[in-house]
Amino acid sequence: MASAAAVAPKSPSLPWKTRLLVSLSSVCSDLVTRRNGTLNRRLFRFFDFKSAPNPVKPIHGVLSFDVIVDSSRNLSVRVFTPRSDAPSLPILVFFHGGGFAFLSNASFSYAAVCRRLARRIPAVVLSVDYRLSPEHRFPCQYDDGFDVLRFLDHGNNTIGLLPPNADLSKCFLAGDSAGANLAHHVAVRFSRQKSQFQKVKIIGLISIQPFFGGVERMESETQLDPGYIVSLKRTDWLWRAFLPEGSDRDHSASNVSGPNAEAISELEEFPATVVFVAGFDPLKDRQRRYHEWLKESGKKVELIEYPNMIHAFYLFPELPESSAMIDQVRSFVFKCMEA
Repeated sequence: MASAAAVAPKSPSLPWKTRLLVSLSSVCSDLVTRRNGTLNRRLFRFFDFKSAPNPVKPIHGVLSFDVIVDSSRNLSVRVFTPRSDAPSLPILVFFHGGGFAFLSNASFSYAAVCRRLARRIPAVVLSVDYRLSPEHRFPCQYDDGFDVLRFLDHGNNTIGLLPPNADLSKCFLAGDSAGANLAHHVAVRFSRQKSQFQKVKIIGLISIQPFFGGVERMESETQLDPGYIVSLKRTDWLWRAFLPEGSDRDHSASNVSGPNAEAISELEEFPATVVFVAGFDPLKDRQRRYHEWLKESGKKVELIEYPNMIHAFYLFPELPESSAMIDQVRSFVFKCMEA
């Protein structure tokens, strides 16, 4: 008889509550997307439960408030500030997932995740409300992410935004799914234009199940399709809605290690990176390839896998793996700060 460790599980370890929420999420996204490449935003808002900021009364020891970065494009950040006596707090600039088309920094699950990160690291978390596709295609999201860093670098902008012990020289880029894709590209742009920054220093990249694509299907994409939350039908629609008209999935925005990849081997300032992967995520082979590509490019990177988990498992606090991932993010942050 084969040992338990040698037998691959046939389905993820999920309680019924999580399975129900995942199913509802998938149904909602399918309901609001249209064949012509548009989506029903009014209907989606009905499903997208929001969390209001709490600037006065802490929730689990964390205050939050919204700050406008650029009113002309509705670019803003939600700042999560923990109660902490630490002499120096790192800053996490966080980009939410949603395939570049869905959700926001006020979406309930993302507000909860950012609050947990702020409290348990502890860190000041700035969750970015970037523009969404298909109304705003590439490179709008990347521009928004990079401009938040420029906003932070201008001293007058941070008065009243950051607590006195927030350290701009200990900044991290973090994101999940499409947000991790966004974080990667912002990291590349920052590394190329670092000389423009006087205060902000990016010392780490936290890439949680990044959303990448390509014309040629990878094994996990076909074997696990349709997956929990992620399916080829959904990801193909999302890429068509995000990429420039006439582009395919081998565009450098989606296939970062593919035929049109932007070389990063010469970027000495590219930050140390941690990549999180789940065994039942159809995107896992692309995420592993990303990890290998970073290593081949001479970058410091580590891979952490959750064999029994699905895409976006960290959004479900009832899962012990969700809490474990927060702990591993905390360890990575402290490791980078001590380097």
